Amino acid sequence: MKLQRKNRLRALSLGVVAVSGALALTACGSDDTGSTGDGDASAAANTSSIKCDDAKGQLQASGSSAQKNAVDAWVKQYVRACKGVQINYNPSGSGAGVTAFLGGQTAFAGSDSALKPEEVTASKKVCSGGQAVDLPMVGGPIAVGYNVPGVDNLVLDAPTLAKIFDSRITTWDDEAIKKLNPDAKLPSTKIQAFHRSDESGTTDNFTKYLIAAAPDDWKYEGGKAWQAKGGQSAQGSSGLAQQVKQTEGAISYFELSYAGDGINAVRLKTDAADPVEATVENATKAISAAKITGTGKDLALEMNYKPTEAGAYPLTLVTYEIVCDKGNKAETLPATKSFLGYIASEDGQKQLADAKYAPIPEEIITKVRETVSNLS
Repeated sequence: MKLQRKNRLRALSLGVVAVSGALALTACGSDDTGSTGDGDASAAANTSSIKCDDAKGQLQASGSSAQKNAVDAWVKQYVRACKGVQINYNPSGSGAGVTAFLGGQTAFAGSDSALKPEEVTASKKVCSGGQAVDLPMVGGPIAVGYNVPGVDNLVLDAPTLAKIFDSRITTWDDEAIKKLNPDAKLPSTKIQAFHRSDESGTTDNFTKYLIAAAPDDWKYEGGKAWQAKGGQSAQGSSGLAQQVKQTEGAISYFELSYAGDGINAVRLKTDAADPVEATVENATKAISAAKITGTGKDLALEMNYKPTEAGAYPLTLVTYEIVCDKGNKAETLPATKSFLGYIASEDGQKQLADAKYAPIPEEIITKVRETVSNLS
């Protein structure tokens, strides 16, 4: 599947998106597919399983910027089949997405963190007779991208990352980095560590990893807001990736789909024999070992951040679609069920690897499909 619009859309700043309106991918624009000939035939085949049912009108959603590229791909295919639906997804960040959903402004939210108990309680005001549930829909590795000319195969572990992002390791030739990379020619360049300026589920997942894998070196509580001292900030995953690309000595964290265009990604040293690359396949191995901790229809997952399995990439996040199990607005329920049903389907999940995301394992996504079919 060719997604020629992906890089162009990625380059837009989230601030512009927020001001000018949500990222609107509409049926009337679906003719601009960026493919012709056999590509169109393939795309048409991919839409044959989409069930539009009574879906129509506009569907407002917002949240995780981590899943933005996946949503772009999904919407592009979905509106081919369901021409009466307009999907507006604003990649405003997980925190802003949850806030908008709890305020009744959107039909569903994307979040890289499961809801907190107090957020579930608050959702009962929006979900008449029900509550919000977490539906894992997108997986993928959080790449630690860096810009150190001449160093193409960097290995770091959790304790070293913790010290870098807490401003306790400040140059690239630090002894801790040298020990992990004995054959690399590490310069004395100052480390420029970038973190998210907005509340972010990616930040939450990155710091969960540091808390679990380097408890002696990362003493912060974690959460969507950055807490460590020092460093520089940028908004959204695209903002961080842009800073790494243009700043010598930079390092940051963002989803693998943003780690293109010449950005190198760290290999993580775990308890396995060999360092692990940030790949879709390695993320899927990590998600397969996750445990469902949600109750009832809620499918929140708990990741294992200290794997011993070869090839399991521990710095992996899961993005949830957050929606009411009951009490959805009547005017948007058909489109919500139709779109979420498609992205949870086999065809929808197959698109993820093309966009550098990891599909949700079958034993989990089957439960997601059942929950979506029973939304009311």
